[in-house]
Amino acid sequence: MQTETHTAKAQLGAAQLPDVVDQRNPGLPLDMDWVRAVQVNTSAVERRAGTIGARRSVKKDYQAAWLLKAITLIDLTTLAGDDTENRVRRLCAKARQPVRQDLLDALGVDGLTTGAVCVYHDMIEAAVDALHGTNIPVAAVSTGFPAGLSPFHLRVAEIGESVKAGAQEIDIVISRRKVLTGDWQGLYDEMRTFREACGDAHVKAILATGELGTLRNVARASLVCMMAGADFIKSSTGKEGVNATLPVSLVMMRAIRDYYDRTGIKVGYKPAGGISKAKDSLTYLALVKEELGDDWLDPHLFRFGASSLLGDIERQLEHHVTGHYSAGYRHAMG
Repeated sequence: MQTETHTAKAQLGAAQLPDVVDQRNPGLPLDMDWVRAVQVNTSAVERRAGTIGARRSVKKDYQAAWLLKAITLIDLTTLAGDDTENRVRRLCAKARQPVRQDLLDALGVDGLTTGAVCVYHDMIEAAVDALHGTNIPVAAVSTGFPAGLSPFHLRVAEIGESVKAGAQEIDIVISRRKVLTGDWQGLYDEMRTFREACGDAHVKAILATGELGTLRNVARASLVCMMAGADFIKSSTGKEGVNATLPVSLVMMRAIRDYYDRTGIKVGYKPAGGISKAKDSLTYLALVKEELGDDWLDPHLFRFGASSLLGDIERQLEHHVTGHYSAGYRHAMG
């Protein structure tokens, strides 16, 4: 296994985190003709999404390379009511070295980190301190996460406080009622205000797709948020009854592709919630590659919102190196 692994060193090396690129979406004026023209054939979307996992299969060294790539795309996340600074520091240590050193040595890989660490506002300073000296950004959930129902001026102020505390990325939640009532101008204005409040920090718009009713609403909300300047669109908070799914991801990716085709602006995508298995990450990466292309297989344009996913990926990498599966508790997040 050692010899076989080192023969694929060049393939595995492709999974390294690329140089930082400052990529922003400036947005554009709301185009209601474009928004109203968006339609979704639900049965066709479900058929297409159902083919991905069945058709795409990578094995051995190629699978290890894709799993290493997936690690660089993870927003390692803790969003629990009992979070402590020590827990966040342990999570940041995992982000700095997400895979055991002996496994990295066997795979011929170094310098591997996760894409970001995502926390609540109160944990930003601890995370920034723990990640000092790295290129790993701190992302903060904001705007009354997860429901987004606090007073509007407080949601805007929360963004400012998180940016001031050192967050380089802000994950905002939209007002679902604006989508459900078709108030697209209201959604655009809200998102635009959030975007401006973020300043230099990149903004991810969480649509909470499990609460939007239809895939057409998902597609239209995706488009409006991109028009308003979202750098990423994100499927879910992870707190809804239904979070990231392949049909929802397909619809959101095609909205991103349509936006890029018309404007030349690349917007990122982040599925979040329920993605906990290594094989699921491979399915999502195959979907990204087919729908958006290789440019999106980059932490500046694609992220997984996850925590337990990393543990399962590390477990699969250990099996690749040793031929044996280890217990899950050997791959704790902190």
